[in-house]
Amino acid sequence: VGLVMAQVVFGCSFQHPRLASRTRPYFCVMADQAFSLTSSHVVRAGLQLPAGVTAVREQPHVQHPEQQHAAGIPKAAVGLALGVAACSVPRRFRKRAAKKQIVRCAVAEATEVKMEEARPVFPFSAIVGQAEMKLALILNVIDPKIGGVMILGDRGTGKTTTIRALVDLLPEIDCVADDPYNSSPTEAENMSDEVRNRTARGDVLPICKRKVPMVDLPLGATEDRVCGTIDIEKALTQGKKAFEPGLLARANRGILYVDEVNLLDDHLVDVLLDSAAGGWNTVEREGISIRHPAKFILVGSGNPEEGELRPQLLDRFGMHAMIRTERDPDLRVQIVDSCQKFADDPKGFRKEFLEDNQEFANQIIVARANLSKVVIPAGLTRKISMICSTLNVDGLRGDIVTNRAARAFCAFDGRTEVTDDDVKKVVSLCLRHRLRKDILDTMDNGDKVMATYETVFE
Repeated sequence: VGLVMAQVVFGCSFQHPRLASRTRPYFCVMADQAFSLTSSHVVRAGLQLPAGVTAVREQPHVQHPEQQHAAGIPKAAVGLALGVAACSVPRRFRKRAAKKQIVRCAVAEATEVKMEEARPVFPFSAIVGQAEMKLALILNVIDPKIGGVMILGDRGTGKTTTIRALVDLLPEIDCVADDPYNSSPTEAENMSDEVRNRTARGDVLPICKRKVPMVDLPLGATEDRVCGTIDIEKALTQGKKAFEPGLLARANRGILYVDEVNLLDDHLVDVLLDSAAGGWNTVEREGISIRHPAKFILVGSGNPEEGELRPQLLDRFGMHAMIRTERDPDLRVQIVDSCQKFADDPKGFRKEFLEDNQEFANQIIVARANLSKVVIPAGLTRKISMICSTLNVDGLRGDIVTNRAARAFCAFDGRTEVTDDDVKKVVSLCLRHRLRKDILDTMDNGDKVMATYETVFE
């Protein structure tokens, strides 16, 4: 065992230049003074001494029994001693290497943050066309209780670009600095249980400003990654059961975007919709029972050619926007020119639309503040229910969402009383995906909703 250990130590230690310079004196001293490593031992063990290390001369033949017994010691003792010396030296080397590795990681993270901060986003006010999608997103930002947006349309129509542009438009929010759930320091309904308990005790909460989070949910995500699970690192290193927050925790008070939602597993879509509707995520697994806020705007996009979403899941989305490719050549040229200018000079292009973006942002902030003051007449509420009843819409989600969307549109327009035109603007977005399918009916669902609206409101 000692000889094998010596072989490993010699081979590993002298290959690294820094380690060799530190360990070679130890080996020479021990070989010369402590154990007299002889050439015969080297030959018998098959060791290859590195440059600069020579075996001492062969010792005289041992005559006495005590000397014979002592002569057999180097075979095991040499390797053991060399191993102890090598283990004591790399410890300092490992500390320095670890410090350098930490520095490299810190530099890499700082560089990544700078790159993310420097990544320009296409201005929301510069997006040409797609008025239906933009309206649905704005109304959900004003009133997140509408229930999210499902965007279906052709590929390459700017769905992801529009969503990222909207997030860049929103103002920063106040968050508790040391809370992983983006908890609000003042709004009790947006606090986690831990922050609520700290507030009740009178603790001083550290507050910071954060941008509205936008979380992308990839198609390959698992339920553990979405909902959260046990923290394996703390369980193995500290022996404690700790919760590792998932994507739902990161998306709290923000936007959760699912591209190609029609290809996502149905059980994951159920989890997302349940959390979005209730505003809380409950995790019961591996001996962990935790509940945290998960209030976010769920935005899904997809191409109908790749498959459709189940009607039961589609009904859970508050609004449904259909995106079609622009057919007007002038608009197509304008879109191409805008994309080219943004690619050539992103910062300069953003400056051109800075005032328009700021106007949008101020309008959204004012609308959110005045939403509670908006009233809807009882007659309009009755007519909305008549439309849903005439179209045979299952459940009452259609009635509730249409009323909320009409109020949000009224607040966005700067008024406090909902009118017939407000309902007309949003009724198709809220009801077209809730109609039962009829394979013999060739009429578009949106056109069918508008025809029913004209009949009820005439």
